[in-house]
Amino acid sequence: MNKREVKSSVKDESLIEKRREQMIRGAVKLFKEKGFHRATTREIAKEAGFSIGTLYEYIRTKEDVLYLVCDSIYNEVHDRLSALPTQEGTVDGLRVAINQYYHLIDDMSDEFLVMYQESKSLPKDALQYVLKKEMEMVALFENLLEMCAKSGELRISEEEVGIAAHHIVVQGQMWAFRRWALHRSYTIETYIRVQTDQLFKGLIG
Repeated sequence: MNKREVKSSVKDESLIEKRREQMIRGAVKLFKEKGFHRATTREIAKEAGFSIGTLYEYIRTKEDVLYLVCDSIYNEVHDRLSALPTQEGTVDGLRVAINQYYHLIDDMSDEFLVMYQESKSLPKDALQYVLKKEMEMVALFENLLEMCAKSGELRISEEEVGIAAHHIVVQGQMWAFRRWALHRSYTIETYIRVQTDQLFKGLIG
């Protein structure tokens, strides 16, 4: 599934990126407060700081904006995790990756919340792309787990790798969904430590 093209009548790529970042910030705020269907493109434009006419120079539909929100999350996940120092096949390397991913969720908790609440409203082709990117995110952790198993640092079978990778991804996302309750007892650092310790106790202990 190829990346969906969001058409723009503007040719300046740096300006497109700037304006779409403004749109994403405005849309996330509105989608979180009102939901995707109740928020209007006029409201998104106002929240982003420009006119409805300007908005339509950079996107064609409200679904385009939602797609850009989702795509921005996966781009950030890829950028942060691919930039990690190489510690292939080590538990320390896996811990660093989990730490980085969970901090990303803390930084983008509203975006994650909107994505999972509203992605069902995407057109079929865009939804399929988003789901594909979600599985690529899981695959990043599957790869790290498999390398740890091969090096002997983790005692985990091949059939357990997929579940463990999904567990890491979902437990990280829980910080976005349940932060309203969790932040009363945990900082993000404490949450990461407890979740990671519980994971490794199950895989090592």
